[in-house]
Amino acid sequence: MVASGQAIPQNEPLKYLALGDSYTIGESVAEHQRWPVQLVAALASKGLQYFQPTIIAATGWRTDDLKNAVESAKPSKNFDLVSLLIGVNNQYQGKSPTEYAVEFEELLEVAIQLAHHEKSKVIVLSIPDYGFTPFGKIGQDKISWEIDHFNAINRSISEKKEVKYVDITDISRMGLSDTELVADDGLHPSGKMYGLWAARIVKELF
Repeated sequence: MVASGQAIPQNEPLKYLALGDSYTIGESVAEHQRWPVQLVAALASKGLQYFQPTIIAATGWRTDDLKNAVESAKPSKNFDLVSLLIGVNNQYQGKSPTEYAVEFEELLEVAIQLAHHEKSKVIVLSIPDYGFTPFGKIGQDKISWEIDHFNAINRSISEKKEVKYVDITDISRMGLSDTELVADDGLHPSGKMYGLWAARIVKELF
């Protein structure tokens, strides 16, 4: 990926795999507004050319759903960048944080394997806080507390595995103060918010 803050020479486009749920597949936004797609465009401005991202994600997926989907898809283990963002549906559906920790760590290990077994090619994103949307604001305090708990888990595991961790939760918490950051469904991020995520990731990488 990026080791020294400089663009690396390359002969052909790089391969990017994005693993996740509704946030990664871009529920309620156009394909070009998905954050993995915007990330590829942003990386191009840094001299890194990627193929359009391979995305394994679907609305409603928990960690176990994503794990099963990756096992079924059997992606090759030659990606130059792998991102992982998962957990909001574990929280929303009242699943155990302990169970989440186990399954998240298993998924992160899979992500590392898919990135040539190179930890430097893996990034984890924090879970956004949907309590700061029209849909979630009525339960904001409880949602935010639980999201923080789940994020403490995935951050700790990411640090243990020595992969890059990008916190975008603070951006998601701007959703009620800037309505343009929330999609028309009143729940998911808009393309504008996803653009802010992509910019944050690039800043962290460089």
